[in-house]
Amino acid sequence: MLDSWSLFEFFLFVFSPDQMGLLDPSTSDGRVIFFLPWQRQTIAGTTDLACDVTHKPMPTEEEISFILQEIKDYLNPDVDVRRGDVLSAWSGIRPLVQDPNKPDTQSLARNHIVHVSSSKLITIAGGKWTTYRSMAAETIDAAIEACQLKPREQHSVTETVMIEGGHGWTPTMYIRLVQDFGLDVEVAKHLSSSYGDRAFAVAKLASLTGKRWPIIGKKLHPEFPYIDAEVRYGVREYALNAVDMIARRIRLAFLNTQAAMEALPQIIDIMAEELHWSEADKRKQMEAATEFINCQMGGQVNRASRGKVAVNLTHDELQTYIKRFQLLDSGNKGYISINDIRRSFKMMSAIKSGNVVYNRFAAMAEKEQSTWQVTPTKISIDRSGGGL
Repeated sequence: MLDSWSLFEFFLFVFSPDQMGLLDPSTSDGRVIFFLPWQRQTIAGTTDLACDVTHKPMPTEEEISFILQEIKDYLNPDVDVRRGDVLSAWSGIRPLVQDPNKPDTQSLARNHIVHVSSSKLITIAGGKWTTYRSMAAETIDAAIEACQLKPREQHSVTETVMIEGGHGWTPTMYIRLVQDFGLDVEVAKHLSSSYGDRAFAVAKLASLTGKRWPIIGKKLHPEFPYIDAEVRYGVREYALNAVDMIARRIRLAFLNTQAAMEALPQIIDIMAEELHWSEADKRKQMEAATEFINCQMGGQVNRASRGKVAVNLTHDELQTYIKRFQLLDSGNKGYISINDIRRSFKMMSAIKSGNVVYNRFAAMAEKEQSTWQVTPTKISIDRSGGGL
């Protein structure tokens, strides 16, 4: 058995339609490339390399660069995929097994193998999480044949068995969530598609927003439909640490590492209420989740790639931009978040609404343009990383 390393990346949603994916099994070196829409964004992959076993697989810059280079051939020439468009990146390890039924000792199965020995010992090897049900069905079928079992059903029924939340779900169920609870439409659609008919149980745990609309459902991050109630529901579904919550219950770590870091303090505070954590417990959870996001979700490699872009500034220019950065960077985090930008817009607005009227914005833009024209050294936009 060998271990194979696969890498996946997340991009902004603009790179694929909502209901359509793309797969090409014939890349420049024979690996598979795909685009798939998921959670309003785009997942792209994948690489396939032999690796050593580790409990904390980390994405590498080389593999990210390979995928970026390969996917350029699938987009219109006017679309420029930049390194900064990678919002998160992660890798996983899967087993590749040699088929004992084939004489070719070099052949490796990239799915799974069910092997029945002469003593009728049945072994299932290889595979991956996405094929677990079919793996189990094939294993049971092999056991029925090898051991002459007599099952009640002629064929596996697990393919059509509804999972938790599926029995009362309908495509328009989200409308009831909006009407009955006063949830935001986008949030209601998310809860409906993620929890099925259990969405009503989740909604009952939601906090009041203090606004006229939506009435309940405080978002964990302003750019995503996840709400506070999902954290409380996740704890009651046995989520016991922040890594489990941010990555597997609420998939924010897979979607956007910076957004995950911004939502993490609120998530930990809610979990602390439910699980009665002390301040020391909260610090440990923050450290563990931060390490997970930085190491396994691509946060660290993303920052390293931005740091390689050279920016040459004079001492005076450097001091000017440091002061401007610090004005926006609330809490001295070391980066400017979408919440920082929103707060700045509210300060710019005379009525503190966050909406800047055209003439006010135009005047500021004109002033900034004048400053830009007399600036001797221009800053390369490559360092922006494709956005915030």
